[in-house]
Amino acid sequence: MTEELMLAGCIRNNAAAQEALYNRFSPRMLGVCYRFAKNREDAEDMLQEGFIKVFTQIHQYRNEGALEGWIRRIIVHTCINILKKNKKFSESVDIIHANSIHIKEEVIPSIMQAKQVVECIRSLPIGYRTVLNLYAIEGYSHKEIAGMLDIEESTSRSQYTRAKAMLEDILIKKKIIQKQKKKETFFGAVLPG
Repeated sequence: MTEELMLAGCIRNNAAAQEALYNRFSPRMLGVCYRFAKNREDAEDMLQEGFIKVFTQIHQYRNEGALEGWIRRIIVHTCINILKKNKKFSESVDIIHANSIHIKEEVIPSIMQAKQVVECIRSLPIGYRTVLNLYAIEGYSHKEIAGMLDIEESTSRSQYTRAKAMLEDILIKKKIIQKQKKKETFFGAVLPG
């Protein structure tokens, strides 16, 4: 089924079109939810709630940009709203990292280790993980993140900086990357900021 037919069917609440849209985009969107959730069950709940919003708002899609991007924005906002509603975002950890940890880009893990990196990101405290996902992976600015999470822009920057440092510590402890003394950083090449 073409994207145009799926869209037209979803606007008419056609079950077959909705199923086709869900089947096409849900695997990638589950990956998005999984980065925000603590476990697979929470991610699946976020995905279901997100797709309910997609189907109720599908008539608002104006073919401006990719449909997948439009769906992704709804899914991300759904994840954030669920975290805020459950007050899970207010969890905080006060860990102070004295110095930045410098890591060479050449020690970035292989594709096989990518799942380990995702698991390490998921082990971060919810506030750190949320800001890291929104800024480094989803591409939102600190100003946009502050608005989404009802926090100060400086808090978003601080959470991101702490998340990077904590993640580097975790990656080093799990021997996914190695600590280096040179000024080139793992995050300088991979994550913004």
